[in-house]
Amino acid sequence: MPPSLMAQASIDDYHAALAPADRAICDALRTAIASALPDAEAKVWHAHPVWFLNGNPITGYSKLKSCIRLLFWSGQSFAAPGLAPEGSFKAAEARYRTVEEIDPAALDLWLAEARRVQWDYRNIMRNRGRLDRLG
Repeated sequence: MPPSLMAQASIDDYHAALAPADRAICDALRTAIASALPDAEAKVWHAHPVWFLNGNPITGYSKLKSCIRLLFWSGQSFAAPGLAPEGSFKAAEARYRTVEEIDPAALDLWLAEARRVQWDYRNIMRNRGRLDRLG
């Protein structure tokens, strides 16, 4: 990650540090996320924009070397197709190189599921690495 993205204080600052093509992707993702999850808390967390419901991380995105990665913390449990597993827990991702690659219908489905399908990442340390299903 470029050093200019490491210390961003706000999502606006994060976007401002991106190249125009990456900023367009992040702007489109941010708009969709804010529309689908208006009650979510949005902040820069571990140097990336992340949205939380009741303190639990739901979705966020980050700049990788060749793309923007959209991550859903509980995405491996979604019924809607199109996300790739990421990591050893329940997260899944989509990667975008251009704003045109974003499928608005798929994104809407994932965001709807993100509200309903959640694993308890908020308490993962307290639970010694065990994830419990919420809801």
